[in-house]
Amino acid sequence: MKWLLALMLLLTGCTVSTSDYQQTEPKFDLFGYFEGNITAWGMLQDYKGKQTRRFTVDIVGTIENNTLTLNEDFLFDDGETQQRIWVINKLPDGRYSGKADDVIGEAQGVESGNSLQWQYTLAIPVDDSVYNIKFNDWMYRQDEKHVFNIATMTKFGFEVGKVTLFFQKVD
Repeated sequence: MKWLLALMLLLTGCTVSTSDYQQTEPKFDLFGYFEGNITAWGMLQDYKGKQTRRFTVDIVGTIENNTLTLNEDFLFDDGETQQRIWVINKLPDGRYSGKADDVIGEAQGVESGNSLQWQYTLAIPVDDSVYNIKFNDWMYRQDEKHVFNIATMTKFGFEVGKVTLFFQKVD
């Protein structure tokens, strides 16, 4: 039983926090980065790390007051297309909330330094079923034009996949 407690303490100590990035530059600035045209490309991997899909995304971001709307058009390597429209609200202290048609409930995010942690549950249709998968996105601002994103997908607390995504701001 002592070994289980020690393992739990060790794993808890390994958790990354947004405060770990508080002093990093450049500041993330979600609204500033995503206003305008963005192109992105990425891949999905299963729980074993095997690449299962590749995709590109064209994104147009518009801001009105404290709301950012992101129109995302996905094109997958098998020819499938998807569209997601995020409506994201800026809250106090670097926090955000957001909604999209395929998001269950409300997404929550927080900025700190060059990072943004974005968490939500996505309804993903597979064959004749829909799976509610939790996403834990970590986005990192590299410079004025580039953002990296790594998302861990979980179901019942177990990792079922990863999404790696690269964003580039278009002039």
